[in-house]
Amino acid sequence: MEPLAPLAPLAPLYTAELFPPLHRELMGLLRGLPASDWERPTVAGSWVVRDVAAHLLDGDLRKLSAYRDGHLPRPPVPIHDHRGLVAFLNELNAEWVAAARRLSPRVLVELLEVTGHQLAELVASLPPHGPSLFPVAWAGEGASENWMDTGREYTERWHHQMQIRDAVGAPGLLDPVWLTPLLELSVRALTRAYSATLAPVGTALVLDVRGEGGEGVGCWTLARAIDGWRLWRGAADEPTTTVSTDGDAAWRLLYNALPEETARARLRVEGEEWLAEPLFTARSVMV
Repeated sequence: MEPLAPLAPLAPLYTAELFPPLHRELMGLLRGLPASDWERPTVAGSWVVRDVAAHLLDGDLRKLSAYRDGHLPRPPVPIHDHRGLVAFLNELNAEWVAAARRLSPRVLVELLEVTGHQLAELVASLPPHGPSLFPVAWAGEGASENWMDTGREYTERWHHQMQIRDAVGAPGLLDPVWLTPLLELSVRALTRAYSATLAPVGTALVLDVRGEGGEGVGCWTLARAIDGWRLWRGAADEPTTTVSTDGDAAWRLLYNALPEETARARLRVEGEEWLAEPLFTARSVMV
């Protein structure tokens, strides 16, 4: 087993180059689905495969409309807090998915073919350190740069494609080229998840994610500083708690695809168990 890496600050992560190959994977997957697979249930609540595909199309269209065309319709009511934002987004998603049930799978695929290419061009054109139109709220950010918002879009498209793959029994995208940047972005939800957790300065939680052969997929440390929790890449020398798991369990946990009982069986906790508790409810999506 590879040794854990020493601590280093988290750095910006640039994912725009992953959009074209990720889109090709999606198109290859959807084009090969028989009619019956489009109605298979997924881990995305009541959504079936066709609904998740429609949601991906909605994400492309909304991103292109806002960032490329400056089309920013106002919410019907003012949004004052995180709960209001989640409610607004859930309503938008539900409205679109309901309307998209009028579309055939072929139409969905043909539209996604067009929007996926346009989205890849868009994210590649954005200045990485320019201000994003929207903050990445699940990471606790009140303002975000484009590289982080693009990363958020990558996690959206990756995990929804994985929901489809899961539902139809297709191979997952668990190679480190996909999974390492996915988790490097997703763990930024931990600072928000632990924001209400009180602990002495120096308290440290290590999350160590490994592949099937024991190779390192990623390792991060959440440490308590004077002004709050701070996230680092690598492992603290003397962590209070270490949580070890595999890449498949890690993404499922952070994307609401792993029941808590199963999560507790697949995550190994060493040290003070109380410090691992907020991890089981951490989510890298708006919930």
